[in-house]
Amino acid sequence: MEHLLQLLQGCAKDDAKCQKEFYDKYLGFVLKISFRYLNTYESAAEAANDSFVKIFKNVWKFEIRDPANIERLLLGWVKRIVINTSIDYMHMELPDWKHKPLQEAAWQDSLPTDNADNKLLYKELIELIKRLSPAYRAVFNLHVIDGYAHHEIAGLLGISIGTSKSNLAKARAFLQKHLIKDDKENVLCFT
Repeated sequence: MEHLLQLLQGCAKDDAKCQKEFYDKYLGFVLKISFRYLNTYESAAEAANDSFVKIFKNVWKFEIRDPANIERLLLGWVKRIVINTSIDYMHMELPDWKHKPLQEAAWQDSLPTDNADNKLLYKELIELIKRLSPAYRAVFNLHVIDGYAHHEIAGLLGISIGTSKSNLAKARAFLQKHLIKDDKENVLCFT
């Protein structure tokens, strides 16, 4: 905890060594968040780097209310910055993303599977989420994974609350269909 406080103070003073250590420590966390929202690793890496720039410019704004829980609070603050930056990149990547529905072929496609123990790993789940349209993926990530309410999602994405709820329902239906399909394909019959 004390080291993290010193690290944050160094970042606030534009200490390059502290910024590098902070970057190295939280790069994986930041990349995982941005990759959930963006189509390519390159876009996710750019969004992650821009997120760190924003973090370093604004680290002095981070309030340390509870020193005992500083890392948990810091990660929540960082996560919000990364989500907002990723959404900005999503808008740049696909300016009309709100109007691109999930193509019909995606509903009928099955995912290839070679997972003998029938466990869906994090990477596989992310790949399945990546198959959602950008609008469905954004709402699913914001609501299910990041815990935003529909009115917050509507404000962030510039859509109505009803559209947010509809997109979430369609994303869940797509994911459930493919998870069930994959589960059935992986079941071994012993009769």
